[in-house]
Amino acid sequence: MSQDLQPSLRKRHLSMIAIAGVIGAGLFVGSGAAIGTAGPGVLISYAVAGLLVVLVMRMLGEMSAANPDTGSFSAYAERAIGPWAGFTVGWLYWWFWVVVVGIEATAGAAIVHRWVPAVPQWTWALALTVLLTLTNLYSVRSFGEFEFWFAGIKVAAITIFLVVGGLAIFGMLPNVAAPGLSNLTGHGGFLPNGSGPIFAAMLVVVFSFFGAEIATIAAGESDNPGQAVRTAVRSVVWRILLFYIGSIAVVVTLIPWNDASVAKSPYVAVLDAIGLPSAAVVMDVVVLTSVLSCLNSGLFTASRMVFSLSRRGEGPAVLGRVSRRGVPVAAVLASTVVGFVTVVLNYVSPDTVFLFLVNSSGAVAVFVWLAIAVSQLRMRRRLEQEAPGNLALRMWGYPYLTWATIVGMIGLLVGMLFDSSARSQLLLSLLVAAVVIAVSALRSRRRAAAPPAVEAVETV
Repeated sequence: MSQDLQPSLRKRHLSMIAIAGVIGAGLFVGSGAAIGTAGPGVLISYAVAGLLVVLVMRMLGEMSAANPDTGSFSAYAERAIGPWAGFTVGWLYWWFWVVVVGIEATAGAAIVHRWVPAVPQWTWALALTVLLTLTNLYSVRSFGEFEFWFAGIKVAAITIFLVVGGLAIFGMLPNVAAPGLSNLTGHGGFLPNGSGPIFAAMLVVVFSFFGAEIATIAAGESDNPGQAVRTAVRSVVWRILLFYIGSIAVVVTLIPWNDASVAKSPYVAVLDAIGLPSAAVVMDVVVLTSVLSCLNSGLFTASRMVFSLSRRGEGPAVLGRVSRRGVPVAAVLASTVVGFVTVVLNYVSPDTVFLFLVNSSGAVAVFVWLAIAVSQLRMRRRLEQEAPGNLALRMWGYPYLTWATIVGMIGLLVGMLFDSSARSQLLLSLLVAAVVIAVSALRSRRRAAAPPAVEAVETV
């Protein structure tokens, strides 16, 4: 067994992970719920949520470029806030991704089951999970290759969608009339339900962006972590502007926001409207690719976070072991097992246990982003004192924009408390966080009560 993870990811792997890591099935399918809530005004929701993500990633980039670490923000929270914070953020983040593995495996299985209905859906869920587990177990390079091609398909799909949609908007496609601004200003106006739903839609949108930080975790296994982090962070702005806001702008410009097809699948609705044959099948392929990408990244990210926790003494020692190929095998398997248990629960108890698991991870994104902001606020001066010339990437407008971001995150949590559809997610996530903090406090108390190790005395 080797002692450390191997720097096997290449620049092209990290570049593609950075470009498309934030693009999940939530964009292609979940955006319909946000559009249905806020109408065309959802563009404001995406813009504000995107701004928060850009600021958080800039803060994370500052810390990661100065001190690349596989544990990323969990390790920084431990240094800046305290061991309990690193323990809590790390295990909550791991919990989020193992639940996502179950969700994505179920979603992917549903798509494949439509194509091959003779095979039970749970069999496809198992097959997809096993496939990507083997990919993660074989080598870090194999993870990078799979993610490179998955991400490439997503980027290509959205780029084609933007080009074709743009041509349709300007009336440059045959048999498609230019809509002008009719769908943005008609059907109740730009804010058909008032300004309140913009915030409610933001609660949906903000979780679609979660995953942007994966590139900073993966950078720890590259030849040049600092450069990889800087590239990832600097690409976040145009990723959000082009892929998210750009594609959603195409949807709400071409299709009335209250069209039933938008709520079901906004991208399929657009492709159908411009006359693309087999639009639903095309989008099924794209969504399946996004699901596989999320599964692949989820297993990788969860395993690396629990590996880092183990190495810092905050998890079972066995999870910190690395194979000769540079893979934390036990960490990958542990994440897979818990992830697949959630798949089983989705079939056995979808409306109770599985729903509880999904809701219990609902606010983790905001908890993690808040921890990143507080960590950067406290670490900035320390980094400047320890290595004045090592801050190759700096947070803009420090400390004012950092404080503004913290206030924004707290505002999101307060908003979830008053939103009936999000309240249960916040309360259950707080419950899970309280349990993790209690475990951390218990561990600290036991360590403090344990007798100090007695040094061996050499006898002559």
